[in-house]
Amino acid sequence: MPGIDLHIHSTASDGTLTPTEIVVAAKAAGLEALALTDHDTVQGLGDFMEAGRDNGLEVIPGVELSVRSDLGTMDILGYWVPTGQSGLTEALEYLNLQRAERNREIAARLQRQGLDVSYEEIAAKAAGGTIGRPHIAQVLQEKGYVKTLQDAFEKYLASGGKAYVPKVVLSPDKAVAMLKAEGATVCLAHPRLYKKVNLATLEGFLARMKPLGLDGLEARYPEHSPEDTRNYENLAARLGLVVSGGSDFHGLNKPHLRLGKGRGDLYVPYSVLEGLKALRRSQGLPA
Repeated sequence: MPGIDLHIHSTASDGTLTPTEIVVAAKAAGLEALALTDHDTVQGLGDFMEAGRDNGLEVIPGVELSVRSDLGTMDILGYWVPTGQSGLTEALEYLNLQRAERNREIAARLQRQGLDVSYEEIAAKAAGGTIGRPHIAQVLQEKGYVKTLQDAFEKYLASGGKAYVPKVVLSPDKAVAMLKAEGATVCLAHPRLYKKVNLATLEGFLARMKPLGLDGLEARYPEHSPEDTRNYENLAARLGLVVSGGSDFHGLNKPHLRLGKGRGDLYVPYSVLEGLKALRRSQGLPA
């Protein structure tokens, strides 16, 4: 059966397909709807929405924001975010300035270790989009310093790596408030990925965030087992939250993940999107 995908990244952040190419690929794959959720940017949303109209595919403008809490670094998904200039874009511009400084420092640390890697080379990989660590990993791989992108992260770029620099991020409270101020629907992304989070700590976090505006939880995700998915869906129902789901598609930067299919067994039914829309209508928001 056709499904949807509400967690996708393009060349506007660290994916390898343009927003337009994603829409075309999603239509070819038979998906019914999709959301573009690039990291800390809405830069690709204009092209994405236009491609959706041109291809007769339902598209939702989104974003993924990194946050840091006492449970570690987490990700917040915002759906139905503004595509033009807004308070959100102003905040994201600041975060991206901080990201640029971080990337320059990573490049400098690599150089101090004798690796011939320049910031200009890294920026070229982003092709005008938001520069991220996957672009640095690509340069390291192409120059033969590592065999795989994963090696680049493990040796240099991940926490504990030789060139790791912490990222300037928002608090969960600030991110949720910022998104809600723009009329977005807000979900916590991929809870299974957080090392300090089990069901009990997750429930406590969600219960604290719901009164602040958190709407839902990404229950369907490639790294979630069937048991995880059931647990997260049950938890969301118990707390009065909606559920979301998606592949976290990045193109060739995560070649094992397919649009709408994840590792091959992911399925997000259209009813998930209907649940998100029903919530928005109950809040007096357009869906």
